[in-house]
Formats: sequence, C-alpha cells, structure tokens
Amino acid sequence: MKRCPTCNRVEADDTLAFCRTDGVALIDHSGSLAGDTQTAKFGSGPVSSEIETSLLPHTSTTPEINRSTGPTMALPASQIQGTTRDLSKPKRRAFAFAIIGVALVIIFALGYFYLSRSRTTTIESIAVMPFVNESGNAEVEYLSDGMTETLISSLSQLPNLNVKARSSVFRYKGKETNPQTIGKELNVEALLNGRVAQRGDQLTLSLELIDAQTENVIWSQQYNRRQSDLVTLQSEIARDVSTKLKSKLSGADEAKVAKNYTASPEAYQLYLKGRFYWNKRTTDAMKQAAEFYKQAIEKDPTYALAYAGLAETYVLFTAYGVTSAEESMPQAKAAATRALELDESLAEAHAALGRYLNNYEWDRIGAEKAFRRAIELNPNYATAQDWLGAENLAVRKRFDEALVSQRRAEELDPLSSSISANVGWTLFFARRYDEAIVQLNRTLSLDPNFYVARGNLCWTYRAKGMHREAIAECRKARELNDDSFIKGYLALVLARSGQREEARKLLNELKLESTRRYVASYGVALAHIGLNEKEEAFVWLEKEVTERGYWAAVYAVAPELDELRSDPRFKEMLKRLNLPE
Repeated sequence: MKRCPTCNRVEADDTLAFCRTDGVALIDHSGSLAGDTQTAKFGSGPVSSEIETSLLPHTSTTPEINRSTGPTMALPASQIQGTTRDLSKPKRRAFAFAIIGVALVIIFALGYFYLSRSRTTTIESIAVMPFVNESGNAEVEYLSDGMTETLISSLSQLPNLNVKARSSVFRYKGKETNPQTIGKELNVEALLNGRVAQRGDQLTLSLELIDAQTENVIWSQQYNRRQSDLVTLQSEIARDVSTKLKSKLSGADEAKVAKNYTASPEAYQLYLKGRFYWNKRTTDAMKQAAEFYKQAIEKDPTYALAYAGLAETYVLFTAYGVTSAEESMPQAKAAATRALELDESLAEAHAALGRYLNNYEWDRIGAEKAFRRAIELNPNYATAQDWLGAENLAVRKRFDEALVSQRRAEELDPLSSSISANVGWTLFFARRYDEAIVQLNRTLSLDPNFYVARGNLCWTYRAKGMHREAIAECRKARELNDDSFIKGYLALVLARSGQREEARKLLNELKLESTRRYVASYGVALAHIGLNEKEEAFVWLEKEVTERGYWAAVYAVAPELDELRSDPRFKEMLKRLNLPE
C-alpha cells in the first residue's frame, strides 16, 4: 500500500509509482499519518514548529541543477493534519465545480451558436425577384424573365420550402422596393435578386440572397458563361441556390432542382420566349406563345417541358377568345399526353390535362384527379390549386372545398390578380355576393386594369339588383378588353335596367362578329335572356354545349340562368355536362 506525501491519497495498488491526483512520487504507507509525517523529513534536528530540510542533489551535468538548494520549511504533522485534510478536499471540489460550470457555459454557447446558424441557413420561404435585364436590349427581356421563372419552378421542387409564384414577384418588376417591405407583403424570409447581362455570346449573371428582415446579404455569386452554356448554367444556379436555402439536400431533391429538360440551348431559349408571351395573357400573345413552343419542340422533339407549355397555352385559347374549343382542345390533349409520356412528373402537364378533361370532355372526376396529381407533384404550384377550386369544385357546387383550394393558391401567390378574381368568382357562384364584392375590390387594388375582376363585379352587382354599378363595371371591362362574353353580359344588364335599345344593338353586333371571329355563344344567350327571349336563349345555350365552349361549365351555378332551371331542356343539358341540378 502506498501514499502520496502531498495530498495523503492512499493507493492500494503497489505497482503505482506516482500519485494519480498531483503526480508526486508515492511512498510506503506504514501506519499513522503523524508517524509518517515525522519520518518524511530530510536532514537532522528535532521536530519543531518548523523543520529545516534540504533536497538531495540532482544527478545532472548542469552545475546549477546539481547544487543543493537552500533550507526549506516543512509544516509539522499537526498542521498538515489540520490543514491538508480540512482544506484540500473543499478546494478540489470547488475547482471541479468551476471546471464543470465553465464546460456547461461552453456547451451552451456552442449549442446556441449551432442552433442560431441552423436557423439562418435553413430558409423556409423565399421570393425569387424578377432578374434585371442589364443588356440594354429590350428584345432579350425574355431571357431575364425566363431565367427567373425557371428558377422559381426548380426551387418549387424542394419539400418544405415556400416559393412565391411568378405572378406575385413580378408585381415588383421595375420598382424600387426595399427588402423588408417585400418580405412583409409576401411573407417570406429571404429574397433572391439577380442581374443578367448579355454581350454578344457572353452571359453574366450576378445573384444576391438577402435576409428580408435584416437586409443583410447571406450569399452572393457571379456567373460568366457563353450563351451556348445556358442550359447547364440554369442547373448550376438552381443547385447553388438550393444548397444555400436548405442545410441539407437529399440526392433526390438535388436531382429535381438541377434537372435539365433539354440539352439544346436553342430549344431552351425558344421555350423561354414561349413563357414570356404566355404570361402576357392576351389574344395575340397566346398565339405567339404557341408558336415559340412549337419551334422549341422542332429543335428538340423530346422536350417534355415545351409540350407541357404548349398544352397550357391551348387549354386557355377558348377562355381568351383565340379560337373555338373544337380547334384548340384536341391539340391541348395531344401536347399534354406527349409531355407525360416523356416525363410523368410534370405538374404543369397534369394541370393542363385536368383543364382539358374538365372543360372539354366534361369528365369532372378525371379532371379532379389530374389537378390533385399536379398538386401532389408540386405543392407550390398555385395554378393547379386555383384551377381545382375555380374550374372543377366550384362548378360542381362544392364551394367550401373550392375556397379551401383557392385560398391556398392565394397563400402561394398572394399578388396574383387572376387567382384573387377567381376567388371572387367562386363567392359569386355561391351566392355570397357581399363577400364577392369585397374580394373583387381587393383584386382591383392589386391591378385596377384587370378586366376579369371588372367583369366579375358587373355580374355580382347585377345579382344584387345594383344595375347602375353593374353597367359601370361592364363598360370599364369592355374598355380594357372587348371580350364577347362581357359584351353579352352588358346587354343583359342594360336590358334588365330598361335600356333595351342599346342591349339590342350589342346583341346584333355579337351575331355579326360571330361570322368573322370566335364569339362565345353564351354571351349571345345572355343578351337574349336580358331581352326576355327565352327560346332564342336556349338555342345559343345549346350551341355553347355543342361547341363544347368554355362557359358551358358554369351552367349549374350561374345566377343569371336561375329562371331557366325548371325547364326540362335545361336539366337535360346539365346531365350531359355532368353537372348537378
């Protein structure tokens, strides 16, 4: 058994040579502490209150080390017993507690730093702002807009990331708005700004990821590439941005955001031009969009995304008065089907197919499945949520479900005039007129020149018997877009307010126009309803069904048709349309 002469630790292991506490050489433990202490002195002389000792000389080649040290003092046994045992353990305990406390502080600080860093690097919501075209050439505006939209689409593939839709962020295009304001209005944590410059064959893209609350730059990067590298550049950007937004990406997620749908830079640029014109949503722009998509497909016949874009365009032709459903809808189906043959995961193609099934084949159940599949593939796809609610559920009188879907679309795309107006459309069909008026006025606060919202207000005011207000809104809508449906509705309101002469004039104009261009038969039917010409109204309502026109979908819910609902002919039409009575 051995003992440490300094701290008096007793070690039962005789093989130990040094104390495990302070490293001092151990001595044999042979009895009482007092006796041990008395024999622990070096030199001679009686034990007294101070014991004079000297250290043995070291064996060393250095004279200074070999010399004996001067006399030192050793405490007497009584003092060692009273001091070492009473004070050393509390001090050691206090020292240990101090070390533990410091360790806890360090652990807490490191944990806080790690969690804080995690919060700042894992971003859950973002708005990709319209890239600025710094080329000085308006003709390449399609490039900056298209790259923005492509990146929005790519980032939307990430799970648990809220990406604001194109229509919301493009409200800020060309406007100087500070990041905090945009962050609050769109309810996002971060903004991504970009600047695109094209000089000959060279492209320069500068990106900045900004904290919307602090306005600090989280990350920035500049890319310099040839225009022929545009496809790979887009994938590289999507991959880089996504890794900055999410602390960890799975292999599947990374593959989604960096996916290339074509290897042809020419096809990709034609696709971007198609998107550019599709987003303008005018009759002429829709025609141009279709042409660019077809050119992209000619460059790359396996370009699934271009087929999906073409399908999205054709399904809107009738609603925007481009051509009849009989001409455009079969082409929409062919394009959507081909897109899905090439890539079943394209949400846009499923949504286009859903609209085709709903408005042309009147397959309401199949359409709902297609819309829900699109949402499953891309939960951030606001258009699919909007179309599911407005085009499918609302016309089947499932108003509460429709509004849930459409409100979700509003969350994803809060500044979309189209989505906002469609919410008003659903409220109107649900006979919740006061709520519809509030909603549509909100839409007009987003865009006072959105003719669809003006038209919807016209319908709502008429349903409430507010003919003066209805006429004013219909006239404003016509000034913005001379749509045949709006003209027919204005004729209805004028006739019911006693202005039959002007209503008749509008009706005659519609019939003449129908010989030269596409005119919605439903608009002509509305004019006859206003003039109390029921039999003529049925002729044009039937024509809308025969032509598989867009407006036949609203027959079950349109308030202006309420006076015809008891007629067996009307019930038979609803049955053919797969709509409830």
